[in-house]
Amino acid sequence: MKEKIRVASGQGFWGDLQSIPLEQVSKGEIDYLMMDFLAEVTMSIMQKQKKRDPNAGYAKDLIQILSDIFPYAVEKNIKIITNGGGVNPKACVDDIIKCAHKHGIRGVKIGVVTGDDILDSIEELQKEGARFDNMETGQSIESIKSKLLSANVYFGAVPIVEALKKGAQIIITGRTTDTSLTYAPMIYEFDWKWNDWDKLAAGVVAGHILECGGQASGGNFLGNWKSIPDLAHIGFPIAEAYPNGEFIITKHDGTGGLVSIETVSEQLLYEIGDPTNYITPECISDFTSIKLENAGKDKVRVFGIKGSPATDFYKVSMAYSDGYSAAGTLTYSWPDALEKAKKADEIIRTRLSDLKLNFDEIRTEFLGVNSCHGPLAPIQNEINEVVLRIAVRGHSYNDIEAFGKELAPLILTGPPSVTGFAGGRPKPAEVVAYWPALIPKKLVEPKVKILET
Repeated sequence: MKEKIRVASGQGFWGDLQSIPLEQVSKGEIDYLMMDFLAEVTMSIMQKQKKRDPNAGYAKDLIQILSDIFPYAVEKNIKIITNGGGVNPKACVDDIIKCAHKHGIRGVKIGVVTGDDILDSIEELQKEGARFDNMETGQSIESIKSKLLSANVYFGAVPIVEALKKGAQIIITGRTTDTSLTYAPMIYEFDWKWNDWDKLAAGVVAGHILECGGQASGGNFLGNWKSIPDLAHIGFPIAEAYPNGEFIITKHDGTGGLVSIETVSEQLLYEIGDPTNYITPECISDFTSIKLENAGKDKVRVFGIKGSPATDFYKVSMAYSDGYSAAGTLTYSWPDALEKAKKADEIIRTRLSDLKLNFDEIRTEFLGVNSCHGPLAPIQNEINEVVLRIAVRGHSYNDIEAFGKELAPLILTGPPSVTGFAGGRPKPAEVVAYWPALIPKKLVEPKVKILET
């Protein structure tokens, strides 16, 4: 058993800084690199890509990233774990193998985790007892089943640990929990038992801190953000983990950003519901038990975490087609910028009504005035410029398309001093809606396959 391991965050989302993985493997010592690419909407986007091209449906950025870091990973024996396989882990691995061969790299074992994609098995699983009711509203899935675009089970650390035990140096998964990418190595290296609830919960907390990349090391920091040094060269967080479940959050020396009790605390509060009941496939973590302690420059010790047994369910992330939307903008300048923008909004709404177009929602924002804080925003009378942004949503493609034809005429038939219309008429875009559900664990099982470069 190792005395400690260092798990580094390499990506916080699909589209994050591509330079970070190379920095993490080259600027200091790490044992594992985790890269989180997936979000709820990402899965539906990838599913649509795969339908157009059977070789698509994964994070294409991953191939270039691996091309950059392969030599370091092989030389230093750094293990890489990522959910960048999206809805097509097999195609992703095929391209990774090609990438490895271009670098002359042979014999590296790659673990592929599949089984999370249940889109084509909904009917069968319902017959076996899965309900798929909406977790938030209780609504039956029957109302949207015909419009489903994706359905993916959130697996946890179990298949990743299995792949590590089989010797995989690179592990590509589909929809696994973000946190499992970090705590699976801890379970494997420290031989934690599946009922070591406190230790498992500690791993989950470490994963939650790392999963959003630079957000734990000074990025998007709401506290004294002006004090964060050199965000242009931000260093992503690293969890230095120990067998007893304690860990230290840090980053490589010489990188920008900041690891402090404040930055770590903000990330701990990010996207959680009941802090006493943070549910993952392997355990439930109590975030109110977390203790933080300053352990030196850019070092925060995390300890005292309590956990409890897991539930009998996996979460399922589903997405379905819910009509169309379109949005457009116009910019109005001083004087009376806000008054002009409000008048333009009134005019276009009247014209849309005259045309008897049917929308589920029309939403107007005045960028520079209230687009972030809505009715809570204080109105300033003398504003240099205001961007009118108006959007519509509905189930009629033709009505959404008709809206797009009504924005440009405001330039010559509405208030004066308008600019900023570019890119042509707003076009209808498909609305993808989110449907969270549960499935009994006994009905699905992850599959692990080991391939070799």
